[in-house]
Amino acid sequence: MAGAPVGDDVYAEDPTVNRLQEYGAELLGQEAALFCATGSLANLLGIWLVAERGVEVLCDERAHIVRAELGAHGALHGITTRTWRSVDGVARLEQIEAEVSHIGGHLVKTAAIEIENTLNFASGAIQPLEEVRGISQFAAGHGLGVHLDGARLGNACVATGHSMGDYGSLATTVTLCLSKGLGAPVGSLLASTRENIAKARVQRKRLGGGWRQAGVLAAAGLYALENNVNRLSEDHRAARGFAEEVTRLAPWAIGGEIPTNIVVIDTGKLPADELLARAGAQGLKLSKLGDHEVRAVTHLDVTHEDCVEAGKIVAAILGEVEPR
Repeated sequence: MAGAPVGDDVYAEDPTVNRLQEYGAELLGQEAALFCATGSLANLLGIWLVAERGVEVLCDERAHIVRAELGAHGALHGITTRTWRSVDGVARLEQIEAEVSHIGGHLVKTAAIEIENTLNFASGAIQPLEEVRGISQFAAGHGLGVHLDGARLGNACVATGHSMGDYGSLATTVTLCLSKGLGAPVGSLLASTRENIAKARVQRKRLGGGWRQAGVLAAAGLYALENNVNRLSEDHRAARGFAEEVTRLAPWAIGGEIPTNIVVIDTGKLPADELLARAGAQGLKLSKLGDHEVRAVTHLDVTHEDCVEAGKIVAAILGEVEPR
């Protein structure tokens, strides 16, 4: 990072940023890419490209764009959302097709479909490639855009053996987070056509997201893409190790398999805040998702052994608790 050649990215003159964007676009199966400070900004721009003011985007009710981006798409771009409820976090064409609104007049018109892969709040659920392909073909046939929130797309690809381009090429716009499991300190990519990325660059600046010598951060993103994708499988193994320990003493706390690196835990009759406090006192940090639900996420800064020990901490606490 310290040795990265830099320039003014507002003028597209930062060579390291340009290299990251070119490499990212190639990986994602798109023509061009834009380096953004956050995944939320990348999503904001990607949705803006596929939906104009006054129309709607369809997405899962647990999607990041509706749960964790502070209503930005409506507040800043005038775009509404409508959701479907999936049982397992998988987006399926037959369910989505029934929700699409083609009628004008008093009904809000559907402009695009949003898919998140992996789906964060559904325990890192993977979107099967064939389902995404079917949704993409349906959208193309009905003049709809497809935005793929690929914050953890690398996790889905490592788990399935598909490439990022296999997924990314099926979307109109696609994002990829360079932090999280990939380990860069800052940044996400938005990829699409050259025309779309040129528009997004202007809107990024309009939203205050233009930056100057960003190559110091882009260098970390390049390193992450070149070195840290395949190792995501280690995080998946660590998540399973964590979950196995929890379920030894609290078999009711985790439902289903752990497909990637996210474990959602039911705290039973124990309030989530109390679990967080008791685990925190032992040096373990977890995230609260609801009054009786917490989340654990594995990443390259914790070892498999760390995660097994973390699972033992949670198990010891929940082993004394009754399920709801």
